[in-house]
Amino acid sequence: MGNYTEAGKVADFPEGTPKKVVFDQQEIMLAKVDGKFYAVAGRCPHMNGDLSLGKLEGAVITCPRHSSQFNITDGKVVRWLKGSGLLSAIGKTLKSPRPLKTYPIKIEGDTVLIEV
Repeated sequence: MGNYTEAGKVADFPEGTPKKVVFDQQEIMLAKVDGKFYAVAGRCPHMNGDLSLGKLEGAVITCPRHSSQFNITDGKVVRWLKGSGLLSAIGKTLKSPRPLKTYPIKIEGDTVLIEV
């Protein structure tokens, strides 16, 4: 088990807005959805897109680079790349779908803590 590290105050994380936090050069995307906090790897496993710049719809984050989608509650792939056709097939073959790493979170008072 890792150590819990302060990510910020509860008020720092508006509902439905992805935010990047960095611990020892490790980027983590944190978001609050339906009042609950979630933390996942901050970079897309496809081509390293910054997920904090992606679009969050409910619990699904869409990578701003190639539109891969992930459920931030469990890190599972919802869609690996967007589109169809030869280029998409080649891209999916070269880099197979991989889920996002998830991080445990706890709230103590008004502080959000992430286990890293």
